[in-house]
Amino acid sequence: MADKLALPLLLPSTPSSKPLFHDHHQLSRTPFLTSQLTSQPPPSPVEPLLHDVFLHQNPNSRRPIAPQTPKSRNRTRIGKSRDPNLGKPWSYHGLSPHGQQILRSLIEPTFDSGQLDHLLSQLSEASSSELLALLKGLGFHKRFDLALSVFDWFMKQKDYQLDNSVVAVVISMLGKEGRVSSAANLFNGLIENGFSLDVYSYTSLISAFANSGRYRDAVMVFKKMEEEGCKPTLITYNVVLNVFGKMGTPWSKIMSLVEKMKSDGIAPDAYTYNTLITCCKRGSLHEEAARVFEEMKMAGFSHDKVTYNALLDVYGKSHRPKEAMKVLNEMELSGFTPSIVTYNSLISAYARDGMLDEAMELKNQMVGKGMKPDVFTYTTLLSGFERAGKVESAMGVFEEMRNAGCKPNICTFNAFIKMYGNRGKFAEMMKIFDEINVCGLSPDIVTWNTLLAVFGQNGMDSEVSGECLKLGSLLTSPLITLCWQPWHVEECGNNLRKFSQRWRMVGANRMS
Repeated sequence: MADKLALPLLLPSTPSSKPLFHDHHQLSRTPFLTSQLTSQPPPSPVEPLLHDVFLHQNPNSRRPIAPQTPKSRNRTRIGKSRDPNLGKPWSYHGLSPHGQQILRSLIEPTFDSGQLDHLLSQLSEASSSELLALLKGLGFHKRFDLALSVFDWFMKQKDYQLDNSVVAVVISMLGKEGRVSSAANLFNGLIENGFSLDVYSYTSLISAFANSGRYRDAVMVFKKMEEEGCKPTLITYNVVLNVFGKMGTPWSKIMSLVEKMKSDGIAPDAYTYNTLITCCKRGSLHEEAARVFEEMKMAGFSHDKVTYNALLDVYGKSHRPKEAMKVLNEMELSGFTPSIVTYNSLISAYARDGMLDEAMELKNQMVGKGMKPDVFTYTTLLSGFERAGKVESAMGVFEEMRNAGCKPNICTFNAFIKMYGNRGKFAEMMKIFDEINVCGLSPDIVTWNTLLAVFGQNGMDSEVSGECLKLGSLLTSPLITLCWQPWHVEECGNNLRKFSQRWRMVGANRMS
């Protein structure tokens, strides 16, 4: 079964191998869930947990167990309205009286993890229902590392039978902890040992990859899930649609997935429609977004604040401020109070279209309604004035931002660097650059590209080009593109600082 489920590594000139996932994240074959998150020395090695759980099924054989037949059951969607614990204190649902005592001991701040084996051995039986309830309880109290240690302990018990509900919760927990590779290792190990994973386990891993930005891996798991005949749920489709939007997937492909969902007998819900509208932002697909907006209404779903803000954002990125304002009016008539997100989308729409007076008026309206502009508000306005060549107005926005106690982010600094660099005010530009570190920020790829462009446009193009080639980067004209390799960043920054020091001495006259 492992050979059937395995996917090859999709790398050039690389032979096939068994892990389901690939990419630059190298995944180990042996899951080890309780490895420490800190830089402290790891504990003494323990026997791999997956080896234990499968070997204990038949101590006289090293063959993997037979696949389990997926069971049909009603399942509470964690975090949804059907979860009895949502917004309430933990109810110990599913825990035996003894299990409740154990959970209370585990969540004590003074609990010593060295006593875990002694505490859990007091359980009358190592059942999946008990483990699932313990995991949820520890997750509710944010004791994730301890929850994974409990999972390890159960996996080593001879009489324990692993359940898909537990797998889904553990994978989800690992994803929330940022330990996606460990989640994938567990998933791979289960497949290779013949365990039949259900739709909830697949969906948990897809979500973990999606939330960590590993979109290709998320899509790969979804495709393999379908190949194995595991039917996606509405939640699965919604997660994958969101991934498609983040990846900038063509609209035709997104709609193909929606049609497949409908053909499988799964009707879109409000979350699906909101996700589809959000997907339209990447390509400025305002007409498509408007159609989805209307279809949502015809399907009987009420538009909420998320819907209106998503549509506003689409119109903003599509340079259609008038349509965005109509959405705002409809939003208010529907009883929804615009938020700072709403106003930021509108301000962005007007600023992108060069309608800066209207953008400033919206900012004033926002303040009049008791909302405090944030760094996005100010940086959007500043960038708009920069593009329009209105340096004094841009500086006025910055002064207001500073007086309001709003700290700039790297985008704010990048706007200033571009503004001064494009106008030949090199000394001011480098002062802004030096302020980045003073504010505890780090230059990003936009910062470096902007600086390289300024140097290249002012007589140092050959020297900059030579240095960039040494760093494995590429300089082209009229656009300068820096090949972003993490190990080049510090060296590139040091070289640019050298250029800036030289320009302070010999280049000022040329730029004045």
